[in-house]
Parts: sequence; C-alpha cells; structure tokens
Amino acid sequence: MKKNAIIISATLLLIISCKKETKDTVGEVVVEASYAPKEFDASKFESKIDSLIAQMTLEEKIGMLHGNSMFTTGGVERLGIPELKMADGPLGVREEISRDNWSPAGWNNDFATYYPAGGGLSATWNTDLAYLNGNSVGEETRARGKDMLLSPAINIIRTPLGGRTYEYFSEDPFLNKKISVPFIIGLQDNDVMACVKHYAANNQETSRDFVDVLIDERTLREIYLPAYQAAVMEANAYSLMGAYNKFRGDYLCENDYMLNKILREEWGFKGVVVSDWAAVHSTVKTLENGLDIEMGTPKPFNEFFLADKLIAAAKAGEISEEEINKHVKRILTVLFQVKAIDGKDRVEGSIATEEHYQDAYKIASESVVLLKNDNNVLPLKLDGIKTIAVIGNNAMKKNALGGFGAGVKTKREITPLEGLKNRLPESVTINYAEGYLERYTKNENNQKTAVTLEGPVTVEELDEAMLQEAIEAAKKSDITIIFAGSNRDYETEASDRKDLSLPFGQKAFIDKIMAVNPNTIVVMIAGAPFDIEDISKKSKALVWSWFNGSEGGNALADVLLGNVNPSGRLPWTMPKRLEDSPAHATNSFPGNESVTYAEGILVGYRWFDTKNIEPLYPFGYGLSYTNFEFSDLKTDKEVYSKSDIIEVTFNLKNTGKMDGKEVAQLYVSKPESKIERAAQELKGFKKVLVKNGTSEKITIQLPTKELTYYNVDKKQWMVEPGTYKLKLGKSSRDIVTETIITIK
Repeated sequence: MKKNAIIISATLLLIISCKKETKDTVGEVVVEASYAPKEFDASKFESKIDSLIAQMTLEEKIGMLHGNSMFTTGGVERLGIPELKMADGPLGVREEISRDNWSPAGWNNDFATYYPAGGGLSATWNTDLAYLNGNSVGEETRARGKDMLLSPAINIIRTPLGGRTYEYFSEDPFLNKKISVPFIIGLQDNDVMACVKHYAANNQETSRDFVDVLIDERTLREIYLPAYQAAVMEANAYSLMGAYNKFRGDYLCENDYMLNKILREEWGFKGVVVSDWAAVHSTVKTLENGLDIEMGTPKPFNEFFLADKLIAAAKAGEISEEEINKHVKRILTVLFQVKAIDGKDRVEGSIATEEHYQDAYKIASESVVLLKNDNNVLPLKLDGIKTIAVIGNNAMKKNALGGFGAGVKTKREITPLEGLKNRLPESVTINYAEGYLERYTKNENNQKTAVTLEGPVTVEELDEAMLQEAIEAAKKSDITIIFAGSNRDYETEASDRKDLSLPFGQKAFIDKIMAVNPNTIVVMIAGAPFDIEDISKKSKALVWSWFNGSEGGNALADVLLGNVNPSGRLPWTMPKRLEDSPAHATNSFPGNESVTYAEGILVGYRWFDTKNIEPLYPFGYGLSYTNFEFSDLKTDKEVYSKSDIIEVTFNLKNTGKMDGKEVAQLYVSKPESKIERAAQELKGFKKVLVKNGTSEKITIQLPTKELTYYNVDKKQWMVEPGTYKLKLGKSSRDIVTETIITIK
C-alpha cells in the first residue's frame, strides 16, 4: 500500500479533503479531515476474545499485562496468542536491542530509515507529509515484524529549554493535532499500533519521574489535551503511553481522572494504555485506574508491579479476576485489530528502501526555515564563485544516534557537507574546517548526557589551532557557510537545557568568522530555540534546519542552492530572552516537587501576542525566495450558528519569479470577550504551491466548533456568541488582512 493511495474499507470511503462527521464530548460536530482512519470496532472480535480468555489461566492472563522482555509482553503460545512486539520510534524504527537489557542485539538486518524529528515534520505545516511520514515509518515497523511503534510524541512545547522539544511537534494545540492525526492514521494503515505519547502534561524532563503537574481545568482542556483527544476521536489511535510525572497528586499511569474518566468515559478510547518504561508505582491501584500494560527497565520481569505482585493480589482477593479480564480483553482487541492474531493479508512492509529515503527527503526539504535573507543572498548565485568555506562541527555531525533515548541505526545519513558536495558543480572548491569542538566537562558518570539545569557541562573555550584553520578557510573563500547550533547529545531526553546559550563557544566563534568574511551565511541545525539575536543581526542570511533525517544534507543543500524554494515555518516562538517565554516570565519552570502552570492558556505565541512582547522570530514565521500577496478575503456568510462551518476564501498570488509554497495561516480573536482569551489563536492553515506570476483561490473551512472554550462550571465546550475577527497572515505577527463574522 503506497502513500498517496485512496484508502477504502467496508464502511469508509476516503477522498482527499473530504469531510467526515465526528462527535466531541458535548455532541458538537463536524471536523474537517484529510484522511479517514481504519474502523476500530472491538465488538467484531468479542466472541473470539471471550473464548480465548475463558481458556486462560490467571498466570497466563497476567503475563500479558507486563513486559517479558524489554520491548515485548507475554503471549500464550498454546492458544495462538503471540507476544505484543514493540519498537521505539521517534526518529524511525529503533535498532533491535537485547531481550533483557539495553545493549544492541547485534542484528545485521535492522537498519532503518532515519526520518526528520518531530520539529522538522511540524515545520512543514503540511498534513499530507504528516500522513506520508506515518505511513512510511509504519511500513518499516511491519517489515521489522512489530505490532506497535512508540510514536508519535505530541506533548505541547511549554519551554524552549525542553530536552525533547526537538521530538515534539508544536507549542500550539491546533497545529499539534493537525499534524498528529494524519501521522497516526498513516502509521495504523499498515496494521500496526501507534502508541501516542506521553499522556499527558509531560512538558519537562527535569524531575519528570516524580514532579506533580498542576494545571487548571480550562488550560488542560484547551492546550494540553486537544491533540490526544483528536488522536483518539479522529485518528482511532490504538494505544497511548502513560507519562512518568504526576498530575494533581497521582502518577499518570495510575490516574483515574485522566485514564478512566477522560480517556475512556468521555472520549470512548477502546485501545490499550502502556506505561512509560518504569513509570508504574503500584499494583491494584494502577490496574483499577486504567493502565493495561507495564513496561520497564532491566530487572527481573516477574518483579514488575503487574507481574508476581498482581498474581498475589488476585489470589488474596485484593483485585477481581473480572478486572484482570477487562485489561486482557483490551490487549487481545488491539492484537486482533492489527491482524497479529488470525491475521490474513496483514501488511508485510518494507524498510530502508530508496522510496523511504525519498519520503524522508520530501519532509526535510519542506521543513527548512529561511529566517533572514538580506539582499537576496540566497539562493547561492554561483556565477564567479570559485570557493566556498564550509565551517562548523555541525557540517559533519550525524544525529540518527545520540543522546539519551531512541535513535535509528541507518545506512544513510547525508550531512550538510556531503549534501553540498553532492550538489555543487566540480568548478567550486569547498574549503572545510571544523572550527570548534563538541566538548563536555566531566561529571560523575563521565556522560555527555548530563546536560542539565544543574550547571553548564560544555567546554566553551575554543581550540586556537582549529579556530585559525577556520579563519584561514573563510579568508580565502568567496562565500562562507557556517553550520552551527546543537545536536542530539546536547538536546536530549532525560534533561532540560540550562539556558538559551549556544554551546561549545559557538557565539564567539561565529563572531570571529564573520569578522574576516562578512559574506557569511549561518545555518542553524537544532530542534529548539537558542539565543541567536546577535547572529541574526550580523549575518547576511540565516537558515534554520533540524535533525532532519537520512536525506537532511541533500535537502538542505537544495534549499541553499535554490533547487528547492524554502517553505518551512516555525512551529514555536523563538524568544529574544528566556525570561520573555511564559513559563519563565511567570517563574513556574521547572518547579521542585510540583509545578503550577501559572501562565494558564497563554502558552507560546498566545503569551507573546497577548502581552505584546516582541519575539526574535514569531510562531509561523518563515521567508521564501519569492513573494506572496493575499487579497479578497471573504466568508460565505456574515452570521453563523454554533453548528455551522465557516467557509473562508481568499486569493493568493505569487508576485515573484520563482514557484513557491506559502503557508496561509488563519487566526481568530474575540473582541470584548467576557472570558479570558489570548489575543489570537491559530484555527486554520493551508500550505499551497503557487507558480510564479499566477494566483490561486484558496478555501479554508473553519468549523465553529473550533471557536469553543471550555466552561469549567458547566463542564462542557461552549461557543461564546458575538463578533469574531478572522485574521489571515504569514505568521502570528504578520497579519495581512482580516474580516469580521458573527456567531448567534
């Protein structure tokens, strides 16, 4: 099954850009969807499942509720029930590891495609590419014989210091869900379970194992849960992963409110909840409060809370066998759903193919963000150019493996230097100099992963010989390109960054290079914001790229040379100062034993726009090699009911000389609202290819449901009647035109 196919089932016919009806928790209506999920009907398998459970011993049932290896749960071979086989997957399918520890298994057939990290995918603002990414990695998951991929990671980016910001999608709940849903559908179209993580309010790595997160109900519903709700109700996600942290006093893997009341009772979730590794803290409470599978780190698997302890609790009458059966039934349901039991015509998949590398290229090529381009320095004009200095550790740094957490063992990772060598004509000489070293100070464990809030661990002093080599390369070259930023050893799971400073003395290093060759372009490769204001002011051009997959270097070279017109847009706000960001302005990060989200609903650009704080680069920002004009903004009506779909149309003209893609962004504000609101909120977007000198008429459909707020007293979503402004623009700070509608 290939990516752009139309998916047809007995009950669902999909045509791209069709609408399907779903109901949210208050019975309101109609969401726009580009892809329809597979039907998830647990009743289809009910009689078979009941028969299997009736034949199982207590020990066999409980064996299915916990890991029996690092990435599998127990099966029942005599009944034809296989192990549930998982793979980690934020960057692609992780290499095979040993059954009882984290060391590699040493296979020679577990090479996979390295896909752009979440920051890169979300920077495309392209829902078709989100489906492509999910479907492509889903094929690789099946080719490895897995039933579940631990992906996507969709937590909201609350702080620019977050260790997993590179892996997550966005600071905005609307963009977050619009990227998440097609990704999940694409993944699950391959008879594999998406395990959507980390549910929920897991927005910092500092103290993540125990910190108690305190969020008011409206903020929880409007900011931190929408992508999870959409994953369940629009994408039919088969699995969610419970987070490490506590929420309002209870660990999230034993949190009745989050797992039972919201997830299952309100949203109707039918799948399984899997713990993060070693995130379980009790036996009976964990099971009764909604967790289904306990996974963990190396220790005897029978010592897990849902192993021998659960057998003893059941025999002592502390928990009923009926309760245990409920969780076994959920696991069997998803195994049947992905055809792991009695499965005919299950997708076989393929892995590390040229086609999949090109999937990674397509995503990477649309993710690169052009931040600055004085005098149209880019794309590079090679007439008369004989030498280019390529400088910086990141020109050759590879990021498929690194840091604390999952990576990908891949046969192909094109670096920026390799990409330029692949694309530049032979007449151009590249003068390469590494320039600075990626160096860390020693810590107790002598581990690079100790990039924590406790103190700086990088070596900031520059190596004088390497600096001079880079200076000489810049002096003797017509153009200098510096590849700077970060890497996956510095941005990593399990720790947050101390501040926004560039590591390894790069700021001073870049200053020295630009001093000898003012014709300098700076390319940042990173997953999260850094302090680059001074670099932005001094450089001729500034480009932002990501941990961008197997073809990242080729894609980046194509953007720099103009083979690809940049169309990436920032999925988060880049602040001028850390203290401008809401979690830091309110002094509510990281907390100690607990953390209160004092900024409430004003996360990300909502804070900057509402408080009128100027960012360095705003949410949604990105330049192009061409120019676009918006005009003739209209709605199909002036007055709408609370169940209508607002049809917004406008013209988009490419006034430049190069074909390009623009991301039209639709923000909504409510003047004179009776409730607290952000100055504006993203409620629609569309990425459109417009050929040079031509115009396209664009339509964005905005269900009035998207204008709701969560009424805490009534415990329901409500649309406030009155006047709304619809604002069309190129970023949250570049609104080009607006119009007014009324909700009666």
